[in-house]
Formats: sequence, C-alpha cells, structure tokens
Amino acid sequence: MSGTSATTGDTTGHNAGDGAPDHEDLAYDVFARACPSRGTLEHVTGRWGGLTLGALYDSSLRFNELRRRVDGVSEKMLSQTLHALERDGLVHREAQPTNPPRVDYELTPLGRRVAERLLALIHCVEGAMDDVLAARAAYDGRRPA
Repeated sequence: MSGTSATTGDTTGHNAGDGAPDHEDLAYDVFARACPSRGTLEHVTGRWGGLTLGALYDSSLRFNELRRRVDGVSEKMLSQTLHALERDGLVHREAQPTNPPRVDYELTPLGRRVAERLLALIHCVEGAMDDVLAARAAYDGRRPA
C-alpha cells in the first residue's frame, strides 16, 4: 500500500506545511483495531520484543547469548519473541550447517531502524529514573496504606 497523501501527493505521511502526521491518509493506522501494524507494534513494544531488539543492536547473538543478555526471559518466551520478530521482518535467523548446529540472530535493516528508536526510548527512560522514582515515592506517599 502506498503512503501517498491523496490530497497533497506527499509521501511523508504529513500534511503540507505543518509537519504533523496526516493520519487520515496513511496506508496503515495502528489505532484501527484491524490494522496489521498493531500486531507488529505489540511485538516491538512488548517487554521481550523491545529488549530483544535492543540486545541485538550491537551484534548478532546466538540464542543462549541472547537469553543471558535479556535477563529474566524464559527459553519459551524468547523463542516465541524471536519467531514473531523474524516473521515481521525485524530479525534474521541464520542456521549454520555445523555439528552441533549453530544459529545466530541479527537485526535486518528494518529491525535496526526500529531498534534505534527503541534504544532512544530506553535511554530516555533510564536517564529519567531518578525523576520516576521520586514521582513514585510522592504518589505512594499520598495514597492511604
């Protein structure tokens, strides 16, 4: 599907002149229940998807290396996450014909673009944690025990 605006011919998904997204003319709309982009967004922003994409940003990793990097993920959840991300075209699985078999996971070009944005969000959250923890403490202090 094309992302070209029917009214302006703009291929950026923005209204002419104002820089704001032109949601009515986008080919996909994550806010629409039936839009397939919603499933991909869930895969990317879910707990394990975001961490997996972030972990693969610097280099390809084998399954157990990735599992150690994404502390707390079960083998089953990591496997499901990798399958979903591979299906969405974000992760490439490379099986080497060796004995024992070796499987490496790496980001595709699309996966790298998505991971860059996720890492910016991760760094923003990590950098704001003092403020977040202070807000939590203030909130909890106002709530009855």
